Amino acid sequence: MGRFKSVLISAVLAVNAFISPTQAQLFDKVIQTQYGPVQGFSYFDTTTLQTYFNVSTSNVAAFLGIPFAADTGYQNRWKAPQPRESWNDTLLANDFGPSCPSSLGTQNYSEDCLSLNIWTNAVTANASLPVLVWNQGSEEASNNTWWYGGGMALKDVIVVTFNRRDDVFGYLAHPELNAEGLASVGYNTSGNYGILDHLEVLKWVQKNIANFGGDATKVTVAGQSFGSAQAYHAVNSPLFTGYFRAAISESGIRYPYDTLVAGLATSYVNMSAAISYGINYTQSHNVSTVAELRTLSTDEIRVGSSDRVGNESMWWITALSTDFPLKFKPVLDGYVIPQKYIDELLSGPANDVPLITGNTRDESGAELRTNYTLAQYESYCSLKYGNLSSQYFELYPAGNSSTTATDSWRLAARDTSLVSSWAFGTEWVKSASSPFWTYYWDHAPPGQNQGAFHQSEIMYVMNALYANNYQYPFTSYDYYVAEVMSTYWANFIKTLDPNVGTTNNGSNLTHWSPNDGTSQTVMELGEAFAPTKIAEPEQVSLILDYFAQQSPY
Repeated sequence: MGRFKSVLISAVLAVNAFISPTQAQLFDKVIQTQYGPVQGFSYFDTTTLQTYFNVSTSNVAAFLGIPFAADTGYQNRWKAPQPRESWNDTLLANDFGPSCPSSLGTQNYSEDCLSLNIWTNAVTANASLPVLVWNQGSEEASNNTWWYGGGMALKDVIVVTFNRRDDVFGYLAHPELNAEGLASVGYNTSGNYGILDHLEVLKWVQKNIANFGGDATKVTVAGQSFGSAQAYHAVNSPLFTGYFRAAISESGIRYPYDTLVAGLATSYVNMSAAISYGINYTQSHNVSTVAELRTLSTDEIRVGSSDRVGNESMWWITALSTDFPLKFKPVLDGYVIPQKYIDELLSGPANDVPLITGNTRDESGAELRTNYTLAQYESYCSLKYGNLSSQYFELYPAGNSSTTATDSWRLAARDTSLVSSWAFGTEWVKSASSPFWTYYWDHAPPGQNQGAFHQSEIMYVMNALYANNYQYPFTSYDYYVAEVMSTYWANFIKTLDPNVGTTNNGSNLTHWSPNDGTSQTVMELGEAFAPTKIAEPEQVSLILDYFAQQSPY
């Protein structure tokens, strides 16, 4: 993923020579931050600008790998982010910092991983541009071409990406850690250190982003998958009040009565279960205390860091062809996560801000790799829908082959995702005053066979096809989609409404209406840009009846 960045850096001197001094502003300057001075670089080379954006010059500066907190290793493990030791010499912010450790075992990882990256198109420090703070998915790093921020920066949105702790490094709960939490903040809290990393970034943005041409009062938090949960936790947590004004949750918010919530990235675990997992993890490392865990090496801590929950009662997760849920994930602690999702939805969010959420066509059980026999389909769906099974099979018939059965399973999964996010929005408008937009992404990037897969929208909304063309043979339509998608997102970040503005070529956008509590439509984005119904009325009724029989999350 660092291939494109290295090409950019190698061209910095040539680009600086090409751009006139009146245009080369922030990347020619030393910028002061709360911990020390930094200097970035001119991000785009001339060929990239001309090929992908039809311009010859750019003011976009990148500042990569800026530390925003101290090393999280050893004695700083399982603590809120600690202050970074200041530096006096100018930090050359021209490379991504190491990723946080995870079970994926990437080579460039370290517990000294809390760094952030900035792309800014500001010509001067007083430009007052809006800011997007982006959260990636679980066990992923900020150095990923899908969310490189240069293309969005060209639309006068400052992009901030960052590394945060995941797995056991970010979400270990333990009685001793609860005692530490009680002593420091007055709550029996532990297990949400990765969420507190996000909060620390927002605090850093408040203190420093003006020096990069940003407006700290115009911050949007966003993310995809596990990162979408980070955005949603910010909406629901009073700890985040005052640090952002809008949120985007991609492949994110589902109705609390939707059984899939418990298995997807937006899930959390209650404190008693989290404590049990934490104690078992501690014992599996042949130690009995957190103090002893803090003496172990990073690689020792990684062992078991991504353990998963699995039992017969969770057969439906296996039926979705996905892994069982992680053990080490956000904890319902009454502090960082103060309430269950259903209680937040009914009482209203802690931070009542404009919100966008949606899903992709081929995710959450609708993946193209899904394949069931007739017997499997009938068995799984009978177990899932119980007394609603006969109605379900009328609306989603098994047919006479595994192909028709699989197609019906995938269609039901797609409909459930659409109805679920729409149903959340329908309840949102009853308790919140801010608008709520829902979408359905259905464009499949070219050159792959997974369709409109999980994460496939990110490089389009971030206007980052320029950084991913080595992997996908994009067509002119892809660049059109990226322009429209990134314009919707940029408009929302700038104005709190995705509709206010036009694309760079002056095209008008199809109006995207927020949820009104009655219309059973969401916005189709990708293959078309138009309102689309969430499902046929009978299918909507069935799915809502199924939700009504579940215990809310």
